[in-house]
This record gives sequence, C-alpha cells and structure tokens, in this order.
Amino acid sequence: MSERHPIIAITGSSGAGTSTVTRTFANIFRREGVKAAIVEGDSFHRYDRAEMERRAAEAERAGDQHFSHFGPESNLFAELEDLFRRYGASGQGRTRRYLHHEADAAECGQAPGTFTPWEELPPDTEMLFYEGLHGAMVTPEHNIAQYPDLRIGVVPVINLEWIQKLWRDKHQRGYSTEAVTDTILRRMPDYVHYIVPQFAHTHVNFQRVPVVDTSNPFIARDIPSADESMVVIRFANPKGIDFPYLLNMIDNSWMSRANTIVIPGGKMELAMQLIFTPFIWRMMERRRRVLGLS
Repeated sequence: MSERHPIIAITGSSGAGTSTVTRTFANIFRREGVKAAIVEGDSFHRYDRAEMERRAAEAERAGDQHFSHFGPESNLFAELEDLFRRYGASGQGRTRRYLHHEADAAECGQAPGTFTPWEELPPDTEMLFYEGLHGAMVTPEHNIAQYPDLRIGVVPVINLEWIQKLWRDKHQRGYSTEAVTDTILRRMPDYVHYIVPQFAHTHVNFQRVPVVDTSNPFIARDIPSADESMVVIRFANPKGIDFPYLLNMIDNSWMSRANTIVIPGGKMELAMQLIFTPFIWRMMERRRRVLGLS
C-alpha cells in the first residue's frame, strides 16, 4: 500500500459486471479531478486470442479439460505483481492493451484479439485503477493483494454470472451457447481455486442477486434487469462506514448483518458513489499531505 501512489483494484470473473464498476469510478475520477491510470486485467493474459485457442486445443488433446483464462498457466501474475509494486513505490509501471473489438483493433492497426506493445504508464498519474480477474490474488508464489489500497470484489450469484457471460459472448462476440457453456465448464476448477479465494481479501464485495427465476441460465432470453435484482454489499471492516447515512440516502435498503447492507439493484451506482467518493477523498488528501502539496 502506498500513500504517495494509491492503487484501487476491482476483481471479478468475466461476466461478473466489473466493467460497470469501472464506468462508475471513471465518473468519480472525472468529477473529483483525479488523474488515474486505468489498467485492464486482460492486458496480463499470457496469450493472444489465436494462441490461447491453440493452447486450449493442445491441452484438450493431452487430456487437460480445464485450461482456462483464470489460471496461472495463461496469465502473467509476476508482471501484474511487478506493476502494482512499482506503481506503489514510484508511480510508474509497464502495461499494454488487449484489443477485444474490431473498432479498437482498427484504431491501433492490429487484428482483434491481439495485444498492443508494452509501454510505461504516463509519468504524472495520481492513482492506479485496475479492473480484471486477479486484483486480489494470493498464491504461494505471488501476493498481488498486498499492494492495492482498496480492493473491491464484484461477484453476482453464479447463475446470474453465467447469464451475463452467455449474453455478452453470444451477442457481442458471436459465440454459440454450446461454445460458451464449454468455456464455463472448462474454467470451473480455476474459478474455484483462483477467482473465489480473492473475495476473502477484498475490502468491499458487491453481489447482485436476481429476484426472478434464473434456475436454468442456459435458456435465459435476457439478463435480469437492475430493477429485478438486489445488491448485497459486504464490508470486511465496517469501522468508519456510516450505515445510517447510507440507509437514509438509498431508499428501500436495509442491514442484513452488522457489516452488510442490501440495496435495490437500480441503486448500485448511487451506492458506489456514496461509498467510494469519501475513500478517494481520503486517498488524495493523504497523497497531498505526504507530498507536501496541502
């Protein structure tokens, strides 16, 4: 953790909704005038799209049915840990972009599913913001979770997560239901061993819970809307959290445990604004103080 160069990490699996959280934080950064370096976790995959498909096919032929984007074999944990360590120490670090879509790829003059070259972060950012799969990762070899000042988990109930992934991969990436289902099954062991344990290391978890029937996610026609959901927000350490203020500001919210508040799904962005804006104020105030700027 670093007062001079704070880090925020959003962690959750693909299809969990972490990109929505990123948009909320982008709005906070813009409103509060914070210059943040935004890093996407997909940039730290080991293989581009074509190579990943080839490796997965090789693994399957060799009898490995569980090679996935979630595990250490297909990710650059050491490079991600080095980014966090370097940024916390000096405000510097090396990253790249993974080009998901045709528009992004065309802008860079590359093919979709490839990486841009590695490059140093801009020299004058005030904060690092990471959104991806492994922001709170702890393994015997790597402790990525030790560096972020604020770790946030985004983890819908599993059937909703699958529905969101199925919808995104089918409608935005052109995959079939069968192909997405195979991906879900293949990555399940890595999900259990490398994604789920991170939520024990987060400061705040957001779990969206649908209040409509999602018992068979593989035949769902659409994603349950925000108004068809509740959001469970759990604080690892509730000290300093003004729950009466949150309950007053967010209609139809309630406390389910001493460290947990439940809100309507449509109020998730408002809740994030109310909860995390003070966190960012404090981070920036500590930074200014330690740098002698206040």
